[in-house]
Amino acid sequence: MSTDPFVVHRGLLFTVAYELLGSAADAEDVLQESWLRWSQVDQSQVREPRAYLVRIVTRQALNQLRTASRRREEYVGEWLPEPLITSPDVAEDVELAESLSMAMLTVLETLGPTERAVFVLREVFDVPYDEIAEAVGKTPAAVRQIAHRAKEHVAARRPRVEVDPAEQEQVVERFLAAFNTGDLQGLMDALAPDVVAVADGGGKVRGAARRPIVGAAKLVAYVRGGLAKFGVTPVATPAWVNGGPGARVEVDGTLVAALSFTIEHGRITQIFSVANPEKLERLDAESAITR
Repeated sequence: MSTDPFVVHRGLLFTVAYELLGSAADAEDVLQESWLRWSQVDQSQVREPRAYLVRIVTRQALNQLRTASRRREEYVGEWLPEPLITSPDVAEDVELAESLSMAMLTVLETLGPTERAVFVLREVFDVPYDEIAEAVGKTPAAVRQIAHRAKEHVAARRPRVEVDPAEQEQVVERFLAAFNTGDLQGLMDALAPDVVAVADGGGKVRGAARRPIVGAAKLVAYVRGGLAKFGVTPVATPAWVNGGPGARVEVDGTLVAALSFTIEHGRITQIFSVANPEKLERLDAESAITR
């Protein structure tokens, strides 16, 4: 077994990069570039390899974030993070699971690159302010101010209701059973009246709504109309997506979408549907997520 610190901490480094970027493909690019930089360092002079590696990955991710934001301005339709299949164990770490959720990652998209890095490193990975300061090129005092602002920004936008993972699973199972059997009343019962559904087809998938759909009645009508129009019979199977109960959707054995949910008071309040084929490439295996 390798004792190279990069290999030992790879799961952590991937998780940091993914939370900063919302893209597994970009996170892997960051890890590759970070490994090249690490391999050129005199490692005998590095006293804390974990902190040093997190710093390298953060800097590379910040570079990626600045170019990614320009790409996303040209994106067709709604942009959602690239979904990951995660272990059920991730859900047991409530803070980590929440930070990985589609709901949280979409909130993080509203932060600037430096704010996002400071928030993620501090709130998710508990990195000391002085280490964050080195990673983002700011003073520790400035980082404290940025962290405070970012925390307030996120708190104002994140779902506030804590839900037990077992309860989440039950709600999602009811929804999927109704979806697979065409039980429209069952779908309505699982959805909050003001549910918001966001789909990311990247301009490549017919039938993917390019704007959010608001309201249970509108969403069920949209699903019913879409199935009738395209004549397909999708099958949704439960999966752990981004730290919570979600689903893989297949048509004739081909993966066509990943679903992620936000649940409050026993009903689904948000549905995130990622159908862009470029974002479904990692959905056949669990991603190693840790902190």
